[in-house]
Amino acid sequence: MFWQGRSRRKYTGKMYRRFRKKRKYELGREPAETHIGEDRRKNIRVRGGGRKVRLLRAGSVNVYIPEEGIVRRAKIESVIENPANMHFARRNIITKGALLHTDIGIVRVTSRPGQDGVVNGILVEGQKS
Repeated sequence: MFWQGRSRRKYTGKMYRRFRKKRKYELGREPAETHIGEDRRKNIRVRGGGRKVRLLRAGSVNVYIPEEGIVRRAKIESVIENPANMHFARRNIITKGALLHTDIGIVRVTSRPGQDGVVNGILVEGQKS
């Protein structure tokens, strides 16, 4: 269970005096950790009755190509680098800011797959065609 309330400790290490129990609105959830594979999504209800789409696996990315001003769909081959966590690249986990190796070149992810349910990106380095 993830809890996003105030820490129990001060920066000095001293414990805060507890003034209330945990609240439902302070509840957090585990991260989606989007992997490479055939598309798999999960819908979750959020506070206020809305919906979020968790993308659990993604096989393709919508790539914006700045030189041409168009968007193309590309197949994801691997994660090159992920600034969120140095081990995410090794485990092929996709988050915002990750560099992906695709069939049309290197792409930087601009969307949040764990919250938006889609992988969008911008072409950083393309193959010469």
